[in-house]
Amino acid sequence: MEKENTCIRVFADKDHLNHCSRKLEAAKDTIQNLSEVLSLAGSETRLKLLYLLEQEGELCVCDLSDVLGMTMPAVSQQLRKLKDGNIIQSKKVGQTIFYSLKPEHLEAIRPLFQYISAKTASHLEKVI
Repeated sequence: MEKENTCIRVFADKDHLNHCSRKLEAAKDTIQNLSEVLSLAGSETRLKLLYLLEQEGELCVCDLSDVLGMTMPAVSQQLRKLKDGNIIQSKKVGQTIFYSLKPEHLEAIRPLFQYISAKTASHLEKVI
């Protein structure tokens, strides 16, 4: 038999709970958008792609393929998922397609990249 979750609090502060509910309702769209972005960024490869695009501004599939040591079709597949998720955009210049982050998502995910950069800064200085 499964134990039922029970709360042992004596008093429920209804005003506080209503305040929390209003906060959550007000943030509903932002939470949903961020959840979608983080869901797509949850793949190590896609997070690397997003990080590189944030750091470099824009890159083509060939550049990303070389840097990641992956085939162009494999990189293209990951870029397609990010593009379908409306996180990145593309721009064709001649025969080359360049990818970049959509500005509206940059504010939400930039703190992730700042964290990565801060954690790797000292290591990068040693390598260079």
